[in-house]
Amino acid sequence: MTDDLLGYRAQFPILKQTTYLISNSLGAMPQRAYDTLHDYAETWATRGVRAWQETWWNLPRVVGNQIAALIHAPNDSVIMQPSVTLAHAQVLSCFDFTRRLKIVTDDMHFPSMLYLIDQQRAHSAQVVTVQSDDGVTINQQKLLAAIDEQTALVLISHVLFKSAFIQDVAAVTQRAHAVGAQVMIDGYQSVGTIPVNVPALDVDFYAGGCLKWLCGGPGNAFLYVRPSLIPALEPKLIGWFAHAHPFDFVQPPIEYLPDIGRFAIGTPAIAALYAAQPGLEIISEIGIDKIRRKSVRQTARLIELADELGFPITTPRETNARGGTVAVNIAHGYEISKVLKDREFLVDYRPGAGIRISPHFYTGDDELNAVILEIKKIRETRAYEKYVTETKETVT
Repeated sequence: MTDDLLGYRAQFPILKQTTYLISNSLGAMPQRAYDTLHDYAETWATRGVRAWQETWWNLPRVVGNQIAALIHAPNDSVIMQPSVTLAHAQVLSCFDFTRRLKIVTDDMHFPSMLYLIDQQRAHSAQVVTVQSDDGVTINQQKLLAAIDEQTALVLISHVLFKSAFIQDVAAVTQRAHAVGAQVMIDGYQSVGTIPVNVPALDVDFYAGGCLKWLCGGPGNAFLYVRPSLIPALEPKLIGWFAHAHPFDFVQPPIEYLPDIGRFAIGTPAIAALYAAQPGLEIISEIGIDKIRRKSVRQTARLIELADELGFPITTPRETNARGGTVAVNIAHGYEISKVLKDREFLVDYRPGAGIRISPHFYTGDDELNAVILEIKKIRETRAYEKYVTETKETVT
């Protein structure tokens, strides 16, 4: 099958020596990142402090606008943050939970967010966590029923990190807005592998990062805020970059910037922002729709291959309900994943999900066959036994 996206493989050095199927955890580094990081070092070395005025000060907005284009958001509605957890913390700091008490989430949300949400109980919040019925999906009717007139904020993932189940965000926002609640979506497992249109989804807040499907490395999260909400929001988790006149160095209270800049914090991770740009440029050049079409085909093929060998999967089979990952949940999956890494098949493992296999636009179809056959070989030869002692599990 002709696949013109394979023409991008040469731009990712690690693909020369590995079968890279872990973009749901860390996207492969583009060759161009060497150049942009060199530009960062050269700018620092030759321009010194002048770099702030010339380039660095506005970089969180510049890169934010690159993200905005990918999610169909208007310019200056996205700002970069060091992590998605911090982006969520900023949004939560805008809310007074003594008025509307409830935060609604689900137990398949990423733990970092759940820890943060749980801490809001100390600020009078009542946390309602909708439980998954099957460890793969979230029952939409149960989630919608949990959202009522006491709900201040709904926080869920667009694509679940364990199972790659795609939640119906539009239905959630419609229900939340009908009762006066707001919605924040974690899009870490969505942007870069499925199309995202934040105005069409009608979300209030949308956070994600470049670490995974956007091939931008760590330290590059982003926060979208609905532009009409920005003037009324006063985040309590802030820094001097959020001040309308930061170089006046005045005493509190802060005078917030009138735009998305009020969600800035302190000094941004400038080197990380340099590293993020090549991946964003490549993704934009290809187009998310094209990436999604390939992802649908390749994840369907992985499911077919797993079925042929009788490997159970913990990933939705329906195309519209499945993101970019297929999880194979076999016995000793953790140990097998370690052997795969030893053999240059880069995957990962999550308890309750299994071995997560995540092809991306640079993945060849032959690599899908190879990884499933390698799992079969490892099981048959019991090559995973060397790791069982480490985890003190009994080999059966």
